[in-house]
Amino acid sequence: MMIFDIQLADELSAIAHLPVQEISDMLEIPPDRQLGDRAFPCFKLAKTMRKNPQLIAQEIADHIKKPNFIERIETKGAYVNFFFNRAVFAQTVLEDILNKGERYGSSDKGNGSVICIDFSAPNIAKPFHIGHLRSTVIGNSLYKIYEFLGYKCIGINHLGDWGTQFGKLITAYKHWGIKDDLEKEPIRALLDIYVKFHDEAEKDPSLEDEARMWFKRMEDGDEEALSLWRWFKDLSLREFNKIYDMLGVKFDYYTGESFYNDKMDRVVELLQEKGLLTESQGALVVDLSQYDMPPCMIKKTDGTTLYATRDITAAIYRKETFDFDKCLYVVAYQQDLHFRQLFKVIELMGFDWYDKLFHVPFGMVSMEEGTLSTRKGRVVFLEDVLQKAVDRTLDIIKEKNPGLENKEDVAKQVGIGAVVFHDLINNRIKDIVFSWDQVLNFDGETGPYVQYAHARAMSILAKATQTITGEMGGDLLTEDETLELIDLLARFPEAIEAACQANEPSIVARHTIDIAQAFNKFYKNHMVIVEDDELQRARLTLVYATAQVIRIGLGLLGIQAPAKM
Repeated sequence: MMIFDIQLADELSAIAHLPVQEISDMLEIPPDRQLGDRAFPCFKLAKTMRKNPQLIAQEIADHIKKPNFIERIETKGAYVNFFFNRAVFAQTVLEDILNKGERYGSSDKGNGSVICIDFSAPNIAKPFHIGHLRSTVIGNSLYKIYEFLGYKCIGINHLGDWGTQFGKLITAYKHWGIKDDLEKEPIRALLDIYVKFHDEAEKDPSLEDEARMWFKRMEDGDEEALSLWRWFKDLSLREFNKIYDMLGVKFDYYTGESFYNDKMDRVVELLQEKGLLTESQGALVVDLSQYDMPPCMIKKTDGTTLYATRDITAAIYRKETFDFDKCLYVVAYQQDLHFRQLFKVIELMGFDWYDKLFHVPFGMVSMEEGTLSTRKGRVVFLEDVLQKAVDRTLDIIKEKNPGLENKEDVAKQVGIGAVVFHDLINNRIKDIVFSWDQVLNFDGETGPYVQYAHARAMSILAKATQTITGEMGGDLLTEDETLELIDLLARFPEAIEAACQANEPSIVARHTIDIAQAFNKFYKNHMVIVEDDELQRARLTLVYATAQVIRIGLGLLGIQAPAKM
C-alpha cells in the first residue's frame, strides 16, 4: 500500500474505529476521476454504528483530519470521495522514484529470511518443451521478486535425473540406440528411442521387465547402468543450459533426485522409528487414509524408491542445510495430491516446519491439437519456440526499422521477452492452450508492447535538451491522463508486495502493462518536448520515472528492456 493510502487509512481508522489494514482493504479507486481519486464505502459501518451509511459518510467527511495531499472531500451516497492535491501528489511520487532509482519498489521486508525456490526441474533425457516454460519463468520471477523485497533466495533445479524412466531409456538404447545420433542431437535422439520403447512395449511387455531390471541395477550401483545414466545426464544438461542461457535463468543449485540417493536410508529408518511405515502388498507405505488421502508409497515391492521418498529426503536436507523460512515448490497443479501427501508425512514425522512448505501450482500447457505427451513424441521443443520468436522479431525489425543498431540483440530481447511475458501475464493457475499466433502476436497486452513503451520513453529522453535534475513543478503535472499515470507509478510497490504475498508474478506483469498503456495515453495527449522549459522539465521527469519503473517491472519478470526498438 502506498504512503498516501496508509496516511488516509490511518485518519479514517481514527473515526471508523477499524484497524488500518481493514480500512485500507476497503479503499477503492473510483472508475471515473470525476468521482475522486480514492473512495471509502460506508456500508460495512452501518452494522456497527447503527446508522444509515449515507449519514456515516457525511459524518466522516465533516470530521476527518484532512491530510496535506487531499485537496477536497465530497460525499456521494454512502461513499466518501477524496480528491488529491495533484501538485503535492505528483511532486511526492516522482521525487520518491528518482531518489530510489532502480531500487524503487524494493524493501527490506524479508530481512534476510531464507526462501528456497524449487523450479524448472525438467526430466533428464527428455525434451525441454513448452510445458516446462511455466515452472521456469514463474520460479525465476518469484526469485527476483522475493530478492527485491529483501529475502535471501536459493534457487534449486530439482532435476528429474532418477527413476524407472532411465531403465526404459537404457533398454531402448541397448536395443535401438546409435551413439553418433545421441552426440549430435541428444534430446531428439533420446526422445525417439523413448517413444520407440513405449511403442514396442505395447507389443512386447517383457521390455517393461527389462527396464525395471536396469533401474534396479542403477539403484544397486552397477557401473554399466550408471555409466549410461551419467552420459544421458551430461548430454541433457548441455542442451538444457542452452535454453537457460536464452532465458537468462540461473540456479544456485542443480541438486536433482539422484543427489539424495545416499541420504534416503536415514529417512526410511526415521519413518520406521516413528512407526509410520506399513507393508502393503510387499511395498512400504505411509497410511494417510484418516486424512482422506491414498497411501504415500516409500518403497516399491522390489525395494526401489519413488518421487515421494526423494522429495521427503530433499525437504529435510534443505531445512538442515539452508534453514529456510519458506520453501516453495513451483510445480503444476496436477501434482497437488503428491505435495499434500509429502507435507502431511513430514508433519507426521514430527518436523514443526512442515507449515513452511508451499506448493505453488500452475496450470497446464496443451497444444491446439491435444495434450503434450513425451511418450507419444507430441511435444513442442522450447528452443524451437524461442528461436522462432527471435527470427520473427528480427523480420519485423528489418521491415519497420532497418537502420536499428544491434538488430540481432534487440530481436533476442524482444522475441524471448514476448514468450516469457505471454506466460506471466496469465494468472499462473490458468491452463494455457499453446498457439503460435498468440505467443508471437506483438500487439495488445504483450511484452513487446511494454518494451516499446520503454523504448519510446528513452527516445524522448534522448531528444531532450534538458537533463533530469529532480527539480520539477508538480503543479504542471495535474491533467487527468498525467495523474492516472503517476497514480499507477505510485502503486507499483504495492503490486510487487501483492505478487510476493500471492506468489503470483502476473500481478507485476498486469501492473506494468497498465503503466505502459497509461504512458502511451499521456504521450498522445501531451507533448513532452515543448518551448516552456519548466513544463518540459516536469514532463521529462515523468517520462524518466516511467521508463525506470517499466524497466524494473520487466526485470522482475526476467525480461530485458531495450532502449531502442
